[in-house]
Amino acid sequence: MSRVEELERAIQELPPDEFARIARHVLAIEQERWDAQMDQDARLGKLDFLIEEAGNERHAGILKDWPPC
Repeated sequence: MSRVEELERAIQELPPDEFARIARHVLAIEQERWDAQMDQDARLGKLDFLIEEAGNERHAGILKDWPPC
């Protein structure tokens, strides 16, 4: 049995309060990793196309300010 399978089985056996605690912890880790990946992608210029796309849409009158003034 793999470590993941062992963890899955153990998680399924947790009482609701402990399951909620693990779920919050895993979600926090996932968010931290996602943020780190987004930061890295931004530093490497991988998201620059979004700025260009937004500029093009603003110029075409498609992009609206948010929140509306």
